Amino acid sequence: MDTAPTHAITQDADAAYRVLQTHDARFDGRLFVGVTSTGVYCRPVCRVRLPRRENCRYFGNAASAEVAGFRPCLRCRPELAPGLAVADSSQALARAGARLIEHAVAQGHDIALPEVARRLGVTDRHFRRVFQAAHGVSPMDWLATQRLLLAKRLLTDTELPVTGVALASGFASLRRFNAAFVERYRLSPTALRRSANSHEAQRNEPVTVRLAWRPPYDAEAMLAFLAARPLPGVEAVQAGTWRRTLALTDARGQRHAGWLALRFDAEAHQACATVSPSLAPVLGAVIERLRHLLDLDAEAATIDAALSALPLPLRPGLRLPGCIDGFETTVRIILGQQVTVAAACTLAARLVARFGEAVATPFGGLTHLFPTAEALAAASAEDIGTLGIVRTRVAAIQALARAAAESRVDLSPTAPMDETLAALRELPGIGAWTTELVALRVLAWPDAFPASDIGVLRALGVASAAEASSHAEAWRPWRSYAVMQLWHSLAATPARPTTEEVPA
Repeated sequence: MDTAPTHAITQDADAAYRVLQTHDARFDGRLFVGVTSTGVYCRPVCRVRLPRRENCRYFGNAASAEVAGFRPCLRCRPELAPGLAVADSSQALARAGARLIEHAVAQGHDIALPEVARRLGVTDRHFRRVFQAAHGVSPMDWLATQRLLLAKRLLTDTELPVTGVALASGFASLRRFNAAFVERYRLSPTALRRSANSHEAQRNEPVTVRLAWRPPYDAEAMLAFLAARPLPGVEAVQAGTWRRTLALTDARGQRHAGWLALRFDAEAHQACATVSPSLAPVLGAVIERLRHLLDLDAEAATIDAALSALPLPLRPGLRLPGCIDGFETTVRIILGQQVTVAAACTLAARLVARFGEAVATPFGGLTHLFPTAEALAAASAEDIGTLGIVRTRVAAIQALARAAAESRVDLSPTAPMDETLAALRELPGIGAWTTELVALRVLAWPDAFPASDIGVLRALGVASAAEASSHAEAWRPWRSYAVMQLWHSLAATPARPTTEEVPA
């Protein structure tokens, strides 16, 4: 089983069964087993009694298992499995479509499949045909599975009313939600909540969610990256736990503010997040943003093999640090032009203290939300300039804030990369280094390469961006991951400014 399975698997059944026997986490999210004797489908990491070989049917995704009539296991919980990476197979179009559907479901938004096809630049008919060939199910079946798995997580992990769960998972009505749930899972939403021992998730108490990854995963490096970029008032790392504040808007336009705390469990191949009860109505969006931040869906083994030609010892399992909020991270990237990481963090902290909204948390030092695009767009350039931010950076931040507030630039992980980067390049004070880092961290693009970055140049031992780009051709389409390897090779070296050329 050298490649990721797609839909129903009829070959290599012996290899698939060995994955079950060894509970191989590398195939988590890429292989599901339906057991004919129970009617349940499981992840390969499930610790229930090993089913008989002749009772197993193998699938490459949860939607295929559900369309075949299997319902999700209540113990291993297929909704916790890692998902699809941005570009980890030749079927990139179908996978991009699946990610767009999953993104809309996580946000609680309704989505029309013709709109997905338009975002991908193809006809609706072509998209449906390619999707069916790649995943073995229709886009509508995929959408239904994602909605129901999100609902299952919300019913199990939160005390949201069933009506709230239906709305948060994208169902137009409670009646449709109940009917779909009973049809697929053969029990009602309230029955699932009772069977899942929901007394562990009491009302007005924090919610704990688990986020699985496929090994290898360098959790130590990810935590070190976050710890090296503290944002006082908003983010902090203490005793191996990363905490931050955030605010999200649901599909009905209601804003929810709160906090989360994250720690890694390397032995269980998962991150554990504790989320404030105020964010329970947008838990799907919180989970999606955490998966993006931690790059949990990447195929690290495949990427590491492709980077074997790097001129330095490879650190297995390095992932791309994404972001919780695309606007916030882009502002911080702009603040990082031509200054050290520490200086950029200081400037960002001043922005938070001056323009951020206060929020209550149980953690000392976490007191504010990052300023909204609307707040920074409305601020005067003079007020921002008094924080020690130079004029060109003030102009860039305010131009970005106006574009984001007016929806002229999309900074979500599923945004069309070419359109987003083109829109950013039209703004004053934003050059190639900035847009490449936005592609890497905000858009989760695996082939971004900030060739002028001083850390990249130092790690490669070259003097120019042209030389760095020439070296990097051998690492396509994983140059973003090569950048992480280069940066981490300099971890013990003091930071120096970047070499971004900023227009006057």
